[in-house]
Amino acid sequence: MDHKSIYIAAAESRAGCLIISIGFMEMLKGLYEKVAFFRPIVPDGDEIDNDIDFMLKHFNLNMSHDECSGFTISEYTEAYGSNTEDKLHESLIRKVRKLHKKYDFVLIEGYPHTVFSSVFDFDINLEIAKNLNTVFVPIIKARGKSSNKIVNEILLTREMIREEGCTHLATFINRANEDIVENIRTRINAKKINEQIYILPEVKELNNPTLDQITKLLKAQMIMGNQEQLQHIVYGNKIAAMGVENYLSHIDNGDIVIVPGDRVDIIIISLLSFYAKNHTNIIGIILSGGIALSPAIMNLLEDFSETPVPIFTVESDSYQTAITLEKVPANITVQSIRKITLAKGLFSAAIDKEKITEQFMSSSNSTLTPIMFQYKLFEQAQSMRQKIVLPESDDERILRASDILIRRGIVDIVLLGDRKVIENQCLKMGLDTSKAEIINPEESPLTEKFSQRFYEMRKEKGLMLDVARDAMTHVNYFATMMVQEGLADGMVSGATHTTADTVRPALQIIKTKADISIVSSIFFMCLDTKVLVYGDCAVNMDPTAEQLAQIAVSSADTAKEFGIEPKVALLSYSTGASGTGPEVEKVREATKLAQAMRPDYLIEGPIQYDAAIDEKVAKKKLPNSKVAGKATVFIFPDLNTGNNTYKAVQRSTGALAIGPVLQGLRLPVNDLSRGCLVDDIVNTVAITAIQAQQGKEK
Repeated sequence: MDHKSIYIAAAESRAGCLIISIGFMEMLKGLYEKVAFFRPIVPDGDEIDNDIDFMLKHFNLNMSHDECSGFTISEYTEAYGSNTEDKLHESLIRKVRKLHKKYDFVLIEGYPHTVFSSVFDFDINLEIAKNLNTVFVPIIKARGKSSNKIVNEILLTREMIREEGCTHLATFINRANEDIVENIRTRINAKKINEQIYILPEVKELNNPTLDQITKLLKAQMIMGNQEQLQHIVYGNKIAAMGVENYLSHIDNGDIVIVPGDRVDIIIISLLSFYAKNHTNIIGIILSGGIALSPAIMNLLEDFSETPVPIFTVESDSYQTAITLEKVPANITVQSIRKITLAKGLFSAAIDKEKITEQFMSSSNSTLTPIMFQYKLFEQAQSMRQKIVLPESDDERILRASDILIRRGIVDIVLLGDRKVIENQCLKMGLDTSKAEIINPEESPLTEKFSQRFYEMRKEKGLMLDVARDAMTHVNYFATMMVQEGLADGMVSGATHTTADTVRPALQIIKTKADISIVSSIFFMCLDTKVLVYGDCAVNMDPTAEQLAQIAVSSADTAKEFGIEPKVALLSYSTGASGTGPEVEKVREATKLAQAMRPDYLIEGPIQYDAAIDEKVAKKKLPNSKVAGKATVFIFPDLNTGNNTYKAVQRSTGALAIGPVLQGLRLPVNDLSRGCLVDDIVNTVAITAIQAQQGKEK
């Protein structure tokens, strides 16, 4: 049995097959270096299959569309009609075997059984799965069904899989109404069904189109608004043919409004409604009939500081436009960032990853790609969820990262700032941070408590109470004190603040670990097939031998915490005893001190970079070393060398550099670069959560 592939198939259309495929693909990319996607059945015609197109682009699969596809619906029907299906299956087996030679795992997605129900009285997907010798995962669409009917379908599907001789990995029940989920579980237990069964709830957002999908189908032209608004979800549509008063009572949140282009009153009142408290917020306005707004009205609208409701024009009339809107599919596309995040979160929350992976994982894999490393970060962070405070809520990147972190259930988030300002900003950006805890230091009773606490901590150093109060008005000091007082497990800052603004409060309040006198940093350098640790590339300019030894030990500890076996190389321009000079001697002394501090670690130095990473060079320069050629932790002698090297490797090889990650503090605080991307913030928050977990375990 080849458990290096999974076959996913739904019995009905719109069962959410792509959602399950997205979840599996992300999980598999975290376990294997190279994963292929394959659909044995694709639609007729020349159009690219939506699911294949999505998988290729979103997961950046190095595959052609032809590699991912088998045969069309018509080709299947014709083959079974002429009794030549055996040849068809042989061709499929050859295609999938070719994929197995190139890839570590193949994720296969079937076509809904209902497409063939008029021709075949059995599930063609099961026959394909059997011939491909793969495990089978059925998806049952639960929408609109009673719990009794759903359980009967589970039993029927299980029997079909058993009769066909396929290996049943798990069953997914998708789009289940929240109010019957527990009833389904009760009936499953009563029937003593032993297979893994995972239930995903119906989520309205996944079943509605985005503005982008709607406007593309309508061939609408945006005359006001921005590209980010195109990702907002449209929950309904209304034709505004009545007066203003009746119009306001008929629209709902999330509606797109179709209105003739000369109804300026409706346009103005829609914008006013958005800014008014306790009024409906529509998602967009479509001006029908090809009627353009007058220059005077355009000038008026452009005087708004921003356009909260995007405006589009179409040539069709209101009635034709409304009819077309009903035909817009709610497909998940590569541009559907929020839908993708939500789908991943639903899958992750529903499944037992350990249980499901142990059935198709037969061997360990030493390869660690950037995607695998990030996946492991998220998985580890989710295993014991921590609360992370983000003080820079005024930065859009922080809010976008918070939305992702919350939706995926990676951490619990605390945002510092004015609740109304944060909520309005999130509303404009189409984000959901409702599950985040929001604290305004200007109004919180914690501010005075923290001021008194800070004063007590540092009054012997001459700190005055007024100065302590002034310090707590700075969000980084407030956030750091939250970590110190156990109200948050870690802090991430630096998107709008300097490194000093982040580190100084941590040194004054949290302080370093008992056996560490220096705060340092590392970068996780994610290369094509492995992850290396570089330190210190961000904090200490010219460490002494004693400090360098502590950096080496801290970096080794950090590597171990994140599943990287520490083999430490203290770098220099000389290897072994071949060179002399003050810089070499500093590294040589630091190596001795580090080895004495942690004799359980493999530590080598001084050593040149090529001897540390290349086994061929290592055999010539340090043939008896257990680190040379196999190093995983690289310690640079000074900031100049470290910072330049990590950037050179990052830019020259396309490596993903995650960091800087601060180490040596008693409690986790991490710094962002002011040029950070949203993904950088998400990664850093996950790392901070893992550091908090490790600290609690110790």
